[in-house]
Amino acid sequence: MYFKPVFRCLLLSATVGVFSACTPAAPPEEPVRAVKVLTVGAGTQQTSAEYSGEVLARVESRLGFRVAGKIIRRPVELGQRVKAGQVLAQLDPQDYKLSEAAARAQLAAAATNRDLAAADFKRYKDLKDQNFISSAELERRDSTRKAAQAQFDQAQAQLSGQGNQAAYTTLVADVSGVVTAVDAEVGQVVAAGTPVVRIAQDGARDVLFSVPEDKVQALRVGSAAQVKAWASQTTVQAKLREVAASADPVTRTYAVRAALDAKDDLPLGSTVSVTPAALAHGDQAVVKLPTSAIFRDGNASAVWVLDTANMTVKLTPVEIATADGNEVVLRSGLQPGMQVVSAGVHVLSPGQKVSLYQPARADTAAAPSLAAASAAQK
Repeated sequence: MYFKPVFRCLLLSATVGVFSACTPAAPPEEPVRAVKVLTVGAGTQQTSAEYSGEVLARVESRLGFRVAGKIIRRPVELGQRVKAGQVLAQLDPQDYKLSEAAARAQLAAAATNRDLAAADFKRYKDLKDQNFISSAELERRDSTRKAAQAQFDQAQAQLSGQGNQAAYTTLVADVSGVVTAVDAEVGQVVAAGTPVVRIAQDGARDVLFSVPEDKVQALRVGSAAQVKAWASQTTVQAKLREVAASADPVTRTYAVRAALDAKDDLPLGSTVSVTPAALAHGDQAVVKLPTSAIFRDGNASAVWVLDTANMTVKLTPVEIATADGNEVVLRSGLQPGMQVVSAGVHVLSPGQKVSLYQPARADTAAAPSLAAASAAQK
């Protein structure tokens, strides 16, 4: 008779235990993270555009033979300094020497015909003076003499031309300078005018660099530019000498040449950085932040702004204008006076509680060490 109440009590206790086991545990509280913050303020920035350039000779000549032929000798090499009149390359001159010899033989034959026609004209002139021949016959002899003289002049001109052709088989430097390129080798057959050697003439030098089309309108011939050599860190002044009127068809940039002073002896082919004065701007008020304060939110940039009232952080999107060393320059998103988290931005979440990071004092950190040292001595 007493089994039913006892059974009911046991069943009730089991039911309460089951429901107690199904109730979820309360989530742990999110830890309060210590963060470093900085106050946003307006700074200044000196903006300028810097381009990579190359030092070139003011005049670079591409020298080639004025006649065609096979190269049999090239005594100069890349980077070699040459003087005016020095032999650069030599063609096989045999065919041109044979042509010169043929022209000399034609000249000798023309000279013989000229002398014979002159003698005939003199003899017929004497006969005309004695009225043994008519005037028409004398005029024919005179025409023959003049034709022979013209043939002689023609042969003489051909001999001079063939002599020049033979001389053109030797390529000599017309100016002093440095060999900057070799475009043909020994054994190669080249046509007339084919570049064989390039020479950078001694004298004034230029810096060649390229600028985008949105900057070229600000550049003017004669404006100043600063040139800094990458290898030696030498800085010199230059003036813009030439601005291209059309863009490069591949890069869509405009070539600009800056003239260096004669005393600025930068090595040919060296790489330099060019800062045109026309593209530099004065100090501008900007908002700067260290790169460690920027948080990437998808495809946008953002920062964590501290709400000092309840000590929580809020994700605020910003727009980056450019970089300035290890800092970024913001175009919009922040106002001076805001406090921004500068470290540990990747472990924060919106609305998270934070505390200001307090660095440990040196005396507090040293106290345990002193106590341990005293205990060790005892």
